Amino acid sequence: MKTKKYLVLIIALVGVIAVHAQKDTTKVILITLDGLRWQELFTGADPLLVTNKEYVHDTTGLKNRFWRETAEERRAVLFPFIWNEIKNIGQIHGNRFKESKVDLTNQMWFSYPGYNEILTGSADDDRIHSNDKIPNPNKTILEIVNQDNRYNGKVAAFGSWDVFPFIINEARSGVPVNAGFELASGDNLTDREKFLNELQPVVPSPWGSVRLDAFTHHYALEELKKNHPSLLYVSYGETDDFAHDGAYDSYLKSANITDRLINELWDFTQNDTFYKDQTLFIITTDHGRGTEPLKTWKGHGKDVNGAGSVWCIAFGKGVAPKGELQQEEQLYSSQIAPTILEALNITFPKHLSKGNALNLR
Repeated sequence: MKTKKYLVLIIALVGVIAVHAQKDTTKVILITLDGLRWQELFTGADPLLVTNKEYVHDTTGLKNRFWRETAEERRAVLFPFIWNEIKNIGQIHGNRFKESKVDLTNQMWFSYPGYNEILTGSADDDRIHSNDKIPNPNKTILEIVNQDNRYNGKVAAFGSWDVFPFIINEARSGVPVNAGFELASGDNLTDREKFLNELQPVVPSPWGSVRLDAFTHHYALEELKKNHPSLLYVSYGETDDFAHDGAYDSYLKSANITDRLINELWDFTQNDTFYKDQTLFIITTDHGRGTEPLKTWKGHGKDVNGAGSVWCIAFGKGVAPKGELQQEEQLYSSQIAPTILEALNITFPKHLSKGNALNLR
């Protein structure tokens, strides 16, 4: 009988140790805002656009909401979470006015190549040179992490753009991807997921391949609550599509709302025992946009000056609170993938170097 009791006690102790070990393991939430310019992130509403009637329906209303006299005030009213909270606990890179530079290494400067670079750690201009729905021949970090026994089934991705199942190569990787106009699936849907499944088909999106970010966000938030993934990728898409439409007012409003959505993800992790103080957040964009001539703010691509200039934000576990970097530095989007692998203690694939990870300490 004693032996049996000891065996039960040992099993219980092992279970407790395993649970605590899991809680103490780093988790990562990677977030992208499609095509958000570094200019708005660091200086707020553009003075050449905010009252430009070609791109703004209600110039007076938009100016009242987002215009302030200084760049610091404008960016804070546009991105209150980033500039009032993240600035104090994390790092914000990419203000080229202060010689902090973040660039793409791919030369395409549009979405699929940008996401491939972020998610794989290297450019592949020979094979990734369009936005076509072609299964990615490269392994993303999502696939690499999902193949590790410690994280199998603990990786998930949510995107507004319907190309993400191909970028992540859902069929090969086994990583569940909810993107475009997909609904939540499975036998244990929450009441919120069921509601979103009813709502999404009857709320029209302005675009044929990109859903509204609110659906992407709330599907992702339900995933955090229900399954507690160790690596979650969330890609918001509205900013890019409103910019392509030439709707600067909607572009700014969407950016402002996305700041609030990111705040909601952070607040959830800080009130959940699985994520609290154990979660690294990284936020970036897949490409920049033009500035000169002014009309190129709507576009991007290799022929658009400045479209390869991006930005990167990090906060949470393992990140020193350096705030806005105001010194000369050169970072690249390709450094994000090795940073995440290092945080999760994953063996690096041959094409990536651990030395390329961002130094966030």
